[in-house]
Amino acid sequence: MQADCISWHRLKQMQKLKSIVQCAGVGSVLILFSCDGENQNLSDKSAGKLHPNIILIVVDDQGYADLSCAGLATDVQTPNLDQLAKSGVRFTNAYATSSISSPSRCGLLTGCYQQRWGTFWYGGPGLKDSSIATIPELLKRQGYQTAYIGKVHYGSYDSDTTNRSFPLNHGFDYYFGHTSARKHYINHVQEKEQAFLKVKKDQQKSGQSLRQQAMWENYSKVDTVAFSTSLFGSKACDYISKNKEEPFFLQLSFNAVHNFTHQLPEAYLKEHGLDGYHDWDPAEEEYYDWYVKGRKPNNPEGREQYLGQLHYLDSELGKVLECLRSNDIEDNTMVIYISDNGGSTPIYANNDPLRGSKYLLYEGGIRVPMMVSLPGIIPKNVVLDNVVSALDILPTICEVTNTGIPKNVNGIGLMELLKGKQSDIEHDTLFWDMGHEFAVRAGKWKLFISTNNNNAKYEMVDVELGEFLYDLVNDPGETLNVAEQNAVVFEHLKESLMRWRNELR
Repeated sequence: MQADCISWHRLKQMQKLKSIVQCAGVGSVLILFSCDGENQNLSDKSAGKLHPNIILIVVDDQGYADLSCAGLATDVQTPNLDQLAKSGVRFTNAYATSSISSPSRCGLLTGCYQQRWGTFWYGGPGLKDSSIATIPELLKRQGYQTAYIGKVHYGSYDSDTTNRSFPLNHGFDYYFGHTSARKHYINHVQEKEQAFLKVKKDQQKSGQSLRQQAMWENYSKVDTVAFSTSLFGSKACDYISKNKEEPFFLQLSFNAVHNFTHQLPEAYLKEHGLDGYHDWDPAEEEYYDWYVKGRKPNNPEGREQYLGQLHYLDSELGKVLECLRSNDIEDNTMVIYISDNGGSTPIYANNDPLRGSKYLLYEGGIRVPMMVSLPGIIPKNVVLDNVVSALDILPTICEVTNTGIPKNVNGIGLMELLKGKQSDIEHDTLFWDMGHEFAVRAGKWKLFISTNNNNAKYEMVDVELGEFLYDLVNDPGETLNVAEQNAVVFEHLKESLMRWRNELR
């Protein structure tokens, strides 16, 4: 099923810059390739390159502005993320398929709108539809080794080892990580979790677990006490070093920079003069009282704690990139980096200049950092404003590995865009449906509909109820509802949304 198309969009595209190239020390120029000599004769350099390794890095709740090379936040330093951006293409209009993680991760791994099998909000059915292939399932047919390291979160059945949502049941040969929406950053010991749950039960307190349980390694539970971001980075480097002789697909899914951001190594807290914040103690307080005190605007160290988690994320990315270099496989490895949804402003992520947060379908909840690198094939130092989606990752990987793209995929292959051979590749229209919020982006226009704010109130984010039309080119912060002045566009997008929803059923 192809995305719906509107005839007037192509006319508007003629007024829009299709790409911006940033060269070190040189102003922007209106061509696709960067101005240094490294991008010359890319097709010659890539001759004979077959079956590159693929590393898909998925991070959790990173703010749109929390990438220092974007130049949107003055307090952010991400040197390794910046280096990855310089080594390939960075997108400024990349979107997740949801503003929360479990639906968006389903869409990302399948290239399909997850609403097709009933996933709209937390607690969905996960990857239940075996007729919809995942990235690792497709690559295994091409002889790839496959591994998943980090957070798994698709729906209600992730920890059921017999369910398709468990990583070893949808194409991965190796798995190390956790199957929960949240995870304690340091404690991964089953007895700690059981002891906590006993106190919670004895105190008759309702509220979420701290998720201190053991990690999974394949079908076994592994107890450990380690900072999860560093642990996942180390496991990834071990996997790369052991499997460098054969093509591999590695999905590395950090839980950074997700809540609970206060759970940082003691050495970091001490070095930066931070007191930190305590974990929830059911014997001392109610869960939601504790939850609210740790969130914006009530946590005086909230931004510093978030930046601490971002620091470790950036550091581990650097180690992974160095591992590729030291194993001499950097030139034959595609690296894709994306956040699962927009930044969570209650934990002090910065989405400027966008409005909104994780949990909402404003731009701040769904527009995400995304970068792609593949030396010799994808040019360096390129920034593109083409409208792309996490849906596009699967078909793009299929293109670069010469794998057939399933007919039911909703994403589009981006390789010709990434290589600089076709600059007009992008989505005409993208859709979102979370059950209580809906959105459509078509060209510069954004339809936003919100019918219920209960979740927003609980998560401490602000949303207006009603129906809105925004002009994202002239109003990226979604401050002015222009539905009345553009009634034809407004009605057309509503009709497109209804048609799309009906086609999904």
